[in-house]
Amino acid sequence: MTDSRLLQKYTVSKPSPADEKPVGEAEGLDDLGICGVLRGVRERAIMLEFRQKDGNVHAFPYGWLTRATFDPSEGITLRFGSETVKIAGQNLATPIRPNMTLFDAIVRHRVPYIQEADGPTIISSHRQAIVVESITVKP
Repeated sequence: MTDSRLLQKYTVSKPSPADEKPVGEAEGLDDLGICGVLRGVRERAIMLEFRQKDGNVHAFPYGWLTRATFDPSEGITLRFGSETVKIAGQNLATPIRPNMTLFDAIVRHRVPYIQEADGPTIISSHRQAIVVESITVKP
């Protein structure tokens, strides 16, 4: 190694971990209000957070997702081992992106969180809006 390369190796500053953008910043995540969706084709979320309007948050690893069901009249039902999560709302079959519904994104592990809407949000949303009205977690 030449002297200049050796000197450069030890003098050129590298970005610190504090300078790196956390996951969820503008580059890797689209915040759609009701949920976040990872942008990259190969991006996969490790866990799925369910954020309730009362401030409670439940997170389950996608590796435990054993069954996912979408029934337009009842919503989305997810089984994580022995626990069941039910997501009810309006227009859940409406695409959140071109050719991708919320259910499709969950099945492809592209959703890191789902946000339950509060009362004023539900009331003020227009008829075509996708709204998660309730998230129920049962053992």
